Amino acid sequence: MKIGIIVGVLIAAVFAAVVTTSTVTKVVTDHAEAQAGGIVKTSCDASIGPTLPGQTDRGSSDINKLDEEQKGIVALIISIGKQRTLSPRAWQVAIQAGMTESKLRNLTYGDRDSLGIFQMRPSMGWGTVAQVTDPPYQVNKFFDVLLAVPDWENMRPGDAAQRVERSGFPDRYHNWEPMAALLVQNEGQIVDVVGCGTSVGSVVPPSQAAAQAIKFALGEQGKPYIWGATGPNSYDCSGLMLRAYESAGIILPRVSRDQYKAGAMLPVRQAQPGDLLFLATVPSNPATIHHVMMYLGEGKVVEAQQSGVPVHIRDFSFDEAEVVAQAVRPGV
Repeated sequence: MKIGIIVGVLIAAVFAAVVTTSTVTKVVTDHAEAQAGGIVKTSCDASIGPTLPGQTDRGSSDINKLDEEQKGIVALIISIGKQRTLSPRAWQVAIQAGMTESKLRNLTYGDRDSLGIFQMRPSMGWGTVAQVTDPPYQVNKFFDVLLAVPDWENMRPGDAAQRVERSGFPDRYHNWEPMAALLVQNEGQIVDVVGCGTSVGSVVPPSQAAAQAIKFALGEQGKPYIWGATGPNSYDCSGLMLRAYESAGIILPRVSRDQYKAGAMLPVRQAQPGDLLFLATVPSNPATIHHVMMYLGEGKVVEAQQSGVPVHIRDFSFDEAEVVAQAVRPGV
């Protein structure tokens, strides 16, 4: 409640000409009150940002290309996940791993001695040849290894898959995120994967530094955008975020791609004022991130956007084409 009041007052003081004081105060206070009471929107444990904004069509298109063998393996993954009372997030991780490693097929060949859905290697202790070509064994073994990964529940599904598979190409698991999310929702009969109700216990605590960071960023409005600038007279996108959070005692990395890794991740639609939002050429691939901005609530962001456009507040939609599915909360 306290952080909501502080942020509401700060935003109202600088932002009154753009958004009414009562509206901004309400949205910030509502977010903080919900977390103070331990009530947060959940994503049904399916994933962090399981359905990428603007990519539902891509997921549907990929699903339509699956044949009966692939659909059967998806059904097996979900069935075993349910039997073991694992969260839908675990199912999604397994689906993305299986699609990446074998196109969800029980292969009898692979790189060196890799076999099966997840390309498990007998020589690396995954099991015998008979075991790693037995679908139920493979799925259970994958889940066993996943559950041993520290904090896997709070990772992006593709990152959790990489921790199990230990691939030389770690980013490729993200490619199947839209498809896997829809499969979890449709085949797993999970209603509204992105946000289905509330649960007790905050997944990501509120940032106590957000109020000061917002105050700083809003105070820099009107200053020019210059690529590579970090203030005090001009900024680029990440330079503004760097200095805003530095004013609150939090040190961020210099560039937006690294800032994406510098805090707690949460579904972008659950972003609170002060959280960082990102744009990427390929939203499922963090390596393509090219812009960062600060969420203010009520569909507004503050940013240093591009040459010729000074630091400003603008309208924002979670459905913008390049929005990355995870927001980042620095200092948490």
